Amino acid sequence: MDNRISEIRRSIRALRVSVREAEAVMHEQINRDDDCTFVAQEIIRMRTVMSELVQERTKLGDTTPIVVASIFIPRRLPAPPRGRIPKRRLVPGAARVNG
Repeated sequence: MDNRISEIRRSIRALRVSVREAEAVMHEQINRDDDCTFVAQEIIRMRTVMSELVQERTKLGDTTPIVVASIFIPRRLPAPPRGRIPKRRLVPGAARVNG
């Protein structure tokens, strides 16, 4: 029974990581205004499997929280730091080129 609980806990950890990665992909697709139906369906499927595993784990008597170290790396680059914008000098009217 302990082996089955360990196996379930390992599967849940792996599913959590997969769901987070899939969610990141889905958010990128949404930001690009792409179709994210397939990824969304896969996330729902993974969550359904995870829910069934959690129910089985609870029936076996394991209620210890499962801690997953977050090694999530954002796919988007961070926003550049906001600094002062240098002032631009206006070109005097006489220096303009008339076309």
